[in-house]
Amino acid sequence: MNHKEDFTQIVKDAGIPTTEAEMQQQWNQINTDQGSLIKNDNKYSSFWKLVSALVTTPALWVVQFLINNLLPNSFIKTAAGKFLDILAWALGLERKAAVFTQGMITFTRDQVGNVLVVPSGTVIQTPQINGVVYSLVTLADTQFPDNAVTVDIECRATGSGIAYNLAPGYFSILPEPIGGVVSVRNNDDWITVSGADAETDEELRLRCRNQFTAVGQFHHDAAYKAIISEFAGLRIDYICFEHGAPRGPGSANTYLMIDSGAPDQPFVDAVNTHIRDNGYHGHGDDMECFPMPEVINNLNPHAYLNPNLSPEQQAMVMTGIENMIRCAFRENQAFTVTKTWPFTRFSFSKLGEELHGQFPDLISIEFNQEDIVTQMELPVIGQLNMVKHLGVEAT
Repeated sequence: MNHKEDFTQIVKDAGIPTTEAEMQQQWNQINTDQGSLIKNDNKYSSFWKLVSALVTTPALWVVQFLINNLLPNSFIKTAAGKFLDILAWALGLERKAAVFTQGMITFTRDQVGNVLVVPSGTVIQTPQINGVVYSLVTLADTQFPDNAVTVDIECRATGSGIAYNLAPGYFSILPEPIGGVVSVRNNDDWITVSGADAETDEELRLRCRNQFTAVGQFHHDAAYKAIISEFAGLRIDYICFEHGAPRGPGSANTYLMIDSGAPDQPFVDAVNTHIRDNGYHGHGDDMECFPMPEVINNLNPHAYLNPNLSPEQQAMVMTGIENMIRCAFRENQAFTVTKTWPFTRFSFSKLGEELHGQFPDLISIEFNQEDIVTQMELPVIGQLNMVKHLGVEAT
């Protein structure tokens, strides 16, 4: 039974009619009980047209508002939008706003010995990912150091959200070339500020649930989840604990992840500093945060395509398949696909099903490997070697 049916039944159990037919039956009964001489109960009669216009329609408005809005939005489990914001406010929480990704992009020039400045506002782009091009802009004029071929320049995304937290190598295009600059690239650990979407209802609902168990504020998982989530902007379910006194009595480890995988060490260091130096430790406890451990997987998928595609179409489909596989392993956010998680089984058959749903010209795809079963670790891609076949071409 869904929530609407639940609340409809609650209203019915209270003796309140919920449909026009039920209401008309009630009016008929009231009419009879009061000894009215009006006997024309045809729905086309002028009397019932008047009753429907003056009573039934407004009553239905009120009942439907009660079922669809007032009752569901009275509880954290079913509330949404502004109503959930109000319930969260009562718990001392506010919905997290969207965040713009910031990070360091490496610019490479062809030779040293000359003065070369990359101006503020320079745009760096990705190739199309599921039809979308993502862009960053440099934040300040930056000069290459003397005798240096490369320089790292801080950039900011042109839009907010997790979609800009891309894996190394995606930001690689200068739409307006700069004389002397031969390449741009986002390298490993390039993100300094992780982008985030505005907190969804489900994410805020998880924080509200956690808040009920975090009242004491010390010595338990819920309190530290609340502290870390509030400071670092992480989802509650991206924070995992290791108990068992890993560093002796009173100690525990926390492993953090973000939408794009394991966070950079400076991000984790900032969380540890916040807990250690800003008074959020419990009395005598020892809690330290770490990036979520990663387990590397080398993939060699064989994709069989519609043989009637042109070479350009084949390349487009293969690029899309590769980007969607990378999305499943959290390297981009461009597709709706089942993603890797700790403590779970990642199903390649499910991934194949989702690829078929996204790409009609994909006849078959073979991963030739078993599902990935994880504990406290996040599966990531080491090497991805896509192999293309046309039609029934043999492997």
